[in-house]
Amino acid sequence: MNRNLSYLLAGLALSAASLASAKPIVVGGKLDPEAQLLSQMIILTLRNAGLEVTDKASLGDTGVNRKAILAGEIDTYAEYTGNAVYLFPAAKITPAQSKNPGTVYGLARQLDSKQGVTWLKPANANNTWAVALPQSFATQNKLSSYADLAAYLKKGGAFKIAGSPEFFDRDDAFKLFESTYGFTLTPAQKLVLAGATPPQTQQAAAAGTNGVNAAMAYATDGSIAALKLVVLKDSKNAQPVYQPAPIIRTDTLKANPQIEGLLNKVFATLDAKTLQTLNGKIALEGQSAQNVASDYLKSKNLIK
Repeated sequence: MNRNLSYLLAGLALSAASLASAKPIVVGGKLDPEAQLLSQMIILTLRNAGLEVTDKASLGDTGVNRKAILAGEIDTYAEYTGNAVYLFPAAKITPAQSKNPGTVYGLARQLDSKQGVTWLKPANANNTWAVALPQSFATQNKLSSYADLAAYLKKGGAFKIAGSPEFFDRDDAFKLFESTYGFTLTPAQKLVLAGATPPQTQQAAAAGTNGVNAAMAYATDGSIAALKLVVLKDSKNAQPVYQPAPIIRTDTLKANPQIEGLLNKVFATLDAKTLQTLNGKIALEGQSAQNVASDYLKSKNLIK
């Protein structure tokens, strides 16, 4: 190759890298309190490091954020390792693989690397899909597990659950409880609320809105105890492991390699108890996700 051409190509590559690092980093996010919290942690951490950030934290559900990151419309957001089962159906991740934290993380990282997306290190928390019931209803009907619920439904017990379209439509969410424990709800037994977050569905269950006596939940929800709800036990371990982790477009990470260390350090401080407490401040106390994230990061000396 001509030496001058080599210099020219090298110069163009450097210019492209400089432009990539100079572009604002667009942070996406899902709509529930924990997703909003994690998005704000990412945003505040990157801004504290002197990076320019565009906030798109309230972008939408998993599918919306997934399409956006693959299209380059956002650069990073918080995803969950167990979603690899949903995101990569062709890979046929086995139930055993999906329930092993290290295995499902490794598969998610490996499979997404081919899509130009890098998974950073996950938090030590497992935020599975779940079903929550009012404590009084659960006690009255002796419901403590999904096996109990299946038996109750077979006897014709009254049941109506509120949840988002994603909760009901995905094979690894409510459908997985149905197939694992051998029951199927009718459309009349589901209250499908577009864009609903767990606190909203749980409030409906607690209040008995429209006959609802059960709600979509996540294991780390801060609203469960406060609303006097209980989560059904998954004795067959139907659910994959859902550890939250930052994911980022590989090109963006190459242009800004310091991001990996910064976000890994933040997520290393998070566990289930911490997330429940922080989620509760947002869902129950009405604090903004940004303020809760800021106070937490400052308390850990992760931002100034």
